[in-house]
Amino acid sequence: MARTTSTAVGGIIEVDADITLTPFIDAANVLVTECCSTDDYTTAELTRIELWLSAHFYTVRDMRAESEKAGPVSERKQSKVDLGFNTSHYGQMAMRLDHAGGLAVLNDRILKGKRAGVQIAWLGTADPTDTE
Repeated sequence: MARTTSTAVGGIIEVDADITLTPFIDAANVLVTECCSTDDYTTAELTRIELWLSAHFYTVRDMRAESEKAGPVSERKQSKVDLGFNTSHYGQMAMRLDHAGGLAVLNDRILKGKRAGVQIAWLGTADPTDTE
């Protein structure tokens, strides 16, 4: 269940009333739950991280204006082709609020093109009758 709300997200970022925030909040909730849910965080801290990460995901859909001009009309959107949380001020803030660094670790792994590895380790003991 999401920790933050559409109203809270709308409080830190201007949102288009025609765009539902649910998918952005859900995505942030999944990542915060996977990367940050340890004894290192209070519920309030997790809620703040999820709030800023939700706003970050929203910026992927509705990019922020970098500059605007009134006449003749002109607008320039903030845009950075990247995969990490650094593509928006909101993603950067979410990583700063994550004092244990779970989002930063995920961000670094994504930027380096690494996925979670699979390892196999033998935890048993050697067979004493095996002579090889």
